Amino acid sequence: MNPIDLLIPVAHAQAAAPAPAAPGLLSTLLFPILLIAIMYFLMIRPQIKRQKEHKAMLDKLARGDEVITNGGIAGTVAAIGEAFVTVEVADGVQLRVQKGAIASVLPKGTLKSA
Repeated sequence: MNPIDLLIPVAHAQAAAPAPAAPGLLSTLLFPILLIAIMYFLMIRPQIKRQKEHKAMLDKLARGDEVITNGGIAGTVAAIGEAFVTVEVADGVQLRVQKGAIASVLPKGTLKSA
């Protein structure tokens, strides 16, 4: 005989515990739906908003604008193509970068004051 059987009778412990109820379909699906909703509002929606703002900035890009690229190169827009922008970084030095590589447009006169 096992000494634990003296402390807790096995048959009594099994009979006293009711069977757990199966969770409902609503409570089972509630957590994943709630998690997806939180991820949408905290991660996906702000990223979509930033993409729209960046696209609008690239559409407004004009010759003579002072820009900074993703690589940190600052210059003035010399020419704009469909996919590429020519940025003049010094007198006679021009770089051709993709439009998407333009990180931001600086206020006029920023490069001359630096």
